[in-house]
Amino acid sequence: MSEKLLKDAALSRETWRLFRILSEFVDGFDVMGDVGPAVTVFGSARTNPGQPMYDMAVNCGKLIADAGLATITGGGPGIMEAANRGAYDAGGTSVGLNIDLPFEQSSNEHQTHALNFRYFFIRKVMFVKYACGFILFPGGFGTLDELAEVLTLTQTHKINRFPVVLVGKSFWTPLLDWFRQSLLAEEHQTISPEDLDLVYVTDDEADAVAHIKGCFDREAWRTQVRPTIPGPRLEASEER
Repeated sequence: MSEKLLKDAALSRETWRLFRILSEFVDGFDVMGDVGPAVTVFGSARTNPGQPMYDMAVNCGKLIADAGLATITGGGPGIMEAANRGAYDAGGTSVGLNIDLPFEQSSNEHQTHALNFRYFFIRKVMFVKYACGFILFPGGFGTLDELAEVLTLTQTHKINRFPVVLVGKSFWTPLLDWFRQSLLAEEHQTISPEDLDLVYVTDDEADAVAHIKGCFDREAWRTQVRPTIPGPRLEASEER
């Protein structure tokens, strides 16, 4: 095959990839648009039923549902399954945003709304766009990535400042200490002192949900999901 044909074939594949990306965004917006304000719960896929953090995440999902908020997770096992289970069993809205992976990730059955994604970056948009707060249980690289994503978007004012709660002081305190001792250190100063105020740490899932409820601002959430655009103002009854 000639070099030109190879280049044309590669370009065609990239063009079709754009359509796959667009279709995932459309499916996500279509499903998530009716979910309402939600709390996104992150945490390890490797936490097993019966472990303390799993049980706490189950109760966390229940408390979120009792507060009249939806629960969003990555849709897989572990902490994700636990939070979905708590919300589902309590009769709340339980959303799972699953990702196609060759191992570890499989969709749990405790979901009222389920989506499957091929692309991590689209899934991340759905985690953040519809949330009024974030609760993070202990986790691995994925959970740390999600924490960094939320903090970066908040720090740079790309999203409104919604509460970020870390559950498990013994797990998270060494990381926060490193933030202070390295990122905030005089020789580096890669963050500002006020950036450390972006997180709230607790050992109690009820406290975590109460903190988010106390910070919940429906108008801030509504404008986050539906940015103000030019045009006639809707009557109150027509607004979300």
